[in-house]
Amino acid sequence: MASNQFPDINELASFYLRMQVIRKAEEQLLLDVRQGRAPGQVHLSDGQEAIAVGICAHLGDSDQITSTHRGHGHFLAKGGDVKAMFAEIYGKAEGICGGMGGSMHVADFSKGIVGANGIVGAGLGIATGAAFANSLDGDGRIAVCFFGDGAANQGSLMECMNIAALWNLPILFVCENNGYSEFSPSATVTSGVIADRAAPFGIPAQRIDGNDIDTVWSVSGQVIADIRGGGGPAFIEAETYRFSGHFSAEEMVLATPYRSEDEIVARRQSDPLVRTRSALLERGMSEDKVAAIEADAEREVADASAFGEAGTPPDAGSAHPLMFAKGDR
Repeated sequence: MASNQFPDINELASFYLRMQVIRKAEEQLLLDVRQGRAPGQVHLSDGQEAIAVGICAHLGDSDQITSTHRGHGHFLAKGGDVKAMFAEIYGKAEGICGGMGGSMHVADFSKGIVGANGIVGAGLGIATGAAFANSLDGDGRIAVCFFGDGAANQGSLMECMNIAALWNLPILFVCENNGYSEFSPSATVTSGVIADRAAPFGIPAQRIDGNDIDTVWSVSGQVIADIRGGGGPAFIEAETYRFSGHFSAEEMVLATPYRSEDEIVARRQSDPLVRTRSALLERGMSEDKVAAIEADAEREVADASAFGEAGTPPDAGSAHPLMFAKGDR
């Protein structure tokens, strides 16, 4: 099913820019939270950028995605505004959800970003419902559900795959297997191969290197084309790794670390940003042009951070209209 075709150098450069924006945004957010400039905590996806960018490259604004509690990367990969995201996480009225959702609930329906979610596995049912609506509309839209290996142990995954297969829904299930379910190594809480869970439902599944943008883009492109063509649901398990902890304050609350620094250093050898950078150089892009992409991402994130910090707190009276549809009581 997978194609050997690589993205051209211009596409790859655009992917690298988006991956750099995601990485730098999360590094800035971590710094902002630790220095007290942003409220609450954040769950980061540094190390997983190639999955979001490679898959969302095949989606339009009318296609929907659902995300996880570490959803910044999905939001930005799908075209979400980085300034509006920072303002949201800062709790400002200029935020994409009016400052009322925060880090774990960034959403933009105009971009098909149905939302991140603080409840593990909650996006599964939402994405399946969106796919059902798309099937009824018959307009070629698809839904993509990003979820982690921990969520793969939720019964809702089986329920959603069952109904998706029965009704031939246009949905792609994407398991971002980063090797940890919160603080637990996946091998201690997950039995078998996650992708194999699709087989009883007749859903085609693939396991891929989620840190290789070429592979993610190529495989997901063919899979998404098959779904759009009426092929029904599909499943991708993308193997990856998160360099940061489960959440930004875990070092303050955990008595003992659950993974070693040596492990993290070793896994950084497969950093998707490093691999994408090397691919650009190997395909003929100059070092100066690659550095210019990195500088552009740096400026974009710096502007977004300043925008978020300078925003205005939401008015207390905005809670009701943000929570209820017009006309509701």
